[in-house]
Amino acid sequence: MKWRIASVAFLLGSLSTGLTWLSVQPVLIRLLDVVRRLAPPGSAEAEVLARVKGLLPLALGLDLVALTVLAYVVLDLTVGRPLRSTEAVVEQFGRLELDAHLVPAQGGPLLSRMQRALRRMAEALQAEQTLTRSQMESLREANARLARAQTELVSSERLATVGRLAAGVAHEVGNPLSGILGYVALARTKASTPEVKDFLDRIDHEVQRIDHIIRGLLDLGRPGSASLGPVELGAVVETCVRLVRATPELAGVTVELGLEPGLLARADPGPLSQILINLLLNAGQAMGGQGRVHVTSRREGDEAWLVVEDAGPGIPPEVMERLFEPFFTTKGRQGTGLGLAVSLRLAQVMGGRLLAENAPAGGARFTVSLPAP
Repeated sequence: MKWRIASVAFLLGSLSTGLTWLSVQPVLIRLLDVVRRLAPPGSAEAEVLARVKGLLPLALGLDLVALTVLAYVVLDLTVGRPLRSTEAVVEQFGRLELDAHLVPAQGGPLLSRMQRALRRMAEALQAEQTLTRSQMESLREANARLARAQTELVSSERLATVGRLAAGVAHEVGNPLSGILGYVALARTKASTPEVKDFLDRIDHEVQRIDHIIRGLLDLGRPGSASLGPVELGAVVETCVRLVRATPELAGVTVELGLEPGLLARADPGPLSQILINLLLNAGQAMGGQGRVHVTSRREGDEAWLVVEDAGPGIPPEVMERLFEPFFTTKGRQGTGLGLAVSLRLAQVMGGRLLAENAPAGGARFTVSLPAP
């Protein structure tokens, strides 16, 4: 751009110098002839005349340089700079850096019209970009809601299937289990060797495990009804914390409470306590019995939230996908995989939700969302 302006300025300077010389040449030649006739050879006037003739090319050259510099400055200020600024703005548009304030307001009428057109185009592109971003954000939120709804639907279908199975087999299995436990208790009283007692203890432990699973199945198969009413979340939380504080899972765990005073939720105290106790025990097990658990409550719109956050390793992505599936557990033989499934079922029966996520600072965060009265 600058070289082109310099070429045009040199051309204009040469043209102006040539026109000046053509205009002045006749008068100057006559003047020099008159002076030459009046000035005798060898006189001071003749020497001055000779010097003037010698300085004419230098004067023309200086005139050419001065006119070229002047033309360059004028062209750069009126055309070059506005064009360079406009070119930079167009390049920014090409990189989708849309800012109407960057469009310069300088130059002649043609450039001014071009810049106004660029400014209008930038404003229109900004509006379209804002609309597109808003639509993309709405689509992301809609996709996230659809994914959550699909996950909840699949989980509900699985829970319903397990519930139907539980309704068919729980009573049939429960009665034989009670008989087995009774016979094991009688056999333990008549055991003669420590080895036999150890075998009976193991049988009792495994039967108790089966009984626990059956009870979990019965919880999943319960009808979807509950005695709902206004429940103060703070009182339920304090009661549950007192109940689990002495358990091995929370023996070395500090439970910190941040409860909103007087916060009410429409819930059933029994199922709500069961959910909270299960979440507290899971948090203690995730931290290996050492660490801190934060239990907070607050109101969010028409819902009351109860949040349990631990300082454990968090939930891996592959576990998060199956977290609420019945019989899915990461505890090996120490868990049945029914705790969170039952808790989710109980929350849904009360018209609420149970959500799981990883906290930004690390650890797992479970949120029980219940309708607020």
